[in-house]
Amino acid sequence: MIQGPPKIANLDSFQRDCSRNCKVCTFSKDGKIFAWCNGDVTNIASTADGTLLHTFDLPKVIGLEFSPKNTILATWQTYTTGKDGAAGVPNLQLYDLKTGKCVKSFIQKKMENWSPRWSEDEKICARNVNNEVHFFENNNFDTIANKLHLQKVSDFALSPGEHPCKVAVYVPGSKGAPSFVRLYQYPNFSGPHSALANKSFFKADRVSMLWNSKATAVLVTASTDVDKTGASYYGEQTLHYIAVNGESAVVQLPKKGPIYDVVWNKNATEFCAVYGFMPAKATIFNLKCDPIFDFGTGPRNAAFYSPQGHILVLAGFGNLRGQMEVWDVKNYKLISKPTATDATFFSWCPNGEHIVTATCSPRLRVGNGYKIWHYTGSILHKYDVPNNTELWQVSWQPFVDGVFPAKPIVFQPVPGEVPAEESKPAQAYRPPALRNKPVTSYKLHEEEPPQSTKPQSADKPLSKAALKNQKKREAKKAAKQEAKADEPSEPVLEVSLNAAPTAVTTGDPETDKKIKNLKRKLKAIEQLKDLEASGKSLEKNQIEKIQKEDALLKELEDLELGV
Repeated sequence: MIQGPPKIANLDSFQRDCSRNCKVCTFSKDGKIFAWCNGDVTNIASTADGTLLHTFDLPKVIGLEFSPKNTILATWQTYTTGKDGAAGVPNLQLYDLKTGKCVKSFIQKKMENWSPRWSEDEKICARNVNNEVHFFENNNFDTIANKLHLQKVSDFALSPGEHPCKVAVYVPGSKGAPSFVRLYQYPNFSGPHSALANKSFFKADRVSMLWNSKATAVLVTASTDVDKTGASYYGEQTLHYIAVNGESAVVQLPKKGPIYDVVWNKNATEFCAVYGFMPAKATIFNLKCDPIFDFGTGPRNAAFYSPQGHILVLAGFGNLRGQMEVWDVKNYKLISKPTATDATFFSWCPNGEHIVTATCSPRLRVGNGYKIWHYTGSILHKYDVPNNTELWQVSWQPFVDGVFPAKPIVFQPVPGEVPAEESKPAQAYRPPALRNKPVTSYKLHEEEPPQSTKPQSADKPLSKAALKNQKKREAKKAAKQEAKADEPSEPVLEVSLNAAPTAVTTGDPETDKKIKNLKRKLKAIEQLKDLEASGKSLEKNQIEKIQKEDALLKELEDLELGV
């Protein structure tokens, strides 16, 4: 256990456990208690003075979870059956941390979603059991207080915050019926109008549900295991927004491809999505699912808001090189662009100033270690594990909200104890026949720069020059419409987009070809305008096509006047 920056040191009060089989550890939500399993026993210690509070004879624990108020410790071990196929013993235990006694045991075969889920005040605890969600109250696990029964419930999520607690449940589709997510307020589960909101959708083998911090809305990422079009190895993903007031929407993402990550800001009024084929786009949306700011494209597959919500890190880990972009969210200004090579883990320090990146097993079994950074890109501390040793987990000690208020953002790199790593630019391979010839630049992908996507306010006054240009455009457009109205008998000047195009020959095949192409483009624009009028959201490139209509009409008019 490492004490946080600015000075890095081992805590003398904590007796280091040198067992070689420590593969799981966790802090309580407030950071006051620490638990770990070393392959022989499971220990519980106080972080204040390192005092050992409890030791449980649980050598094979691979899952640990504290209840929000440190009343209960949940432990999970791999489920095993008897040699003759008889049912195994309960493998999910709940321990009272005051007495150290096991208060309840359950059979939980799958590790996925193994832990019970508590409301923040611990008045409610819930488990998914055989297509039902069982609710217990006040940590009394002998009596099921309520049940939420829907056919084939496969997942649920409790809202954060105090009472009243809300529940999001997911039911996968079957036999042509769509999947759906419903929101309820505990304990109102019965009746035709008990659901706060409902959103149904197809193409979903599994979902992830993410509440915002104020429990007013849920983001649902629906995923399929296989993309039937063959466009993506990762299957297909769609992003849905559901609010407790009944509103719902599909979040329109301008670039096709996988959805890598979706995160809420702490302020609960905006969220960031990382999506699209590489180089991926990253965009911030508001609660109306309208884009606010587009970060352009880059090598990224993850997003991390600081605990205070004032800084956003976009990063590319795993099969990417570990490049990070640190952004000031308020002003949308880039702070730094450090690179954490081979990183498999990222986490913000609760103070919102420091970051830890790590290379952990079993994702990577070589080069294990961790680095502590300042968000300006300086490396403050670096640790590489010895040879033949693996690093399995790195965690910051949590603190309750409000302990670390947001500080003013600085852009000048702070002094670091470790020199920054200079990554050598990789040179593209050139075959021997081309090595003595001039290098020609070629880009596989066109990079998109960051840009604001906020709609211009209608109340904002235009400058004199802009107002003058606007009047000129309106007058020119009105004059053109009047000219068309006065001369309806001239088919050459009339551009009918719905009727079949009139065959016009100029005697010049090249000009005829241009006229034909222009009419085809104008017909496509008319179809896009019909889609927009019907309420369908258009993509960025489609909107740009509509904006080119006047220029195309002018070009067509000039060509036809020359007939």
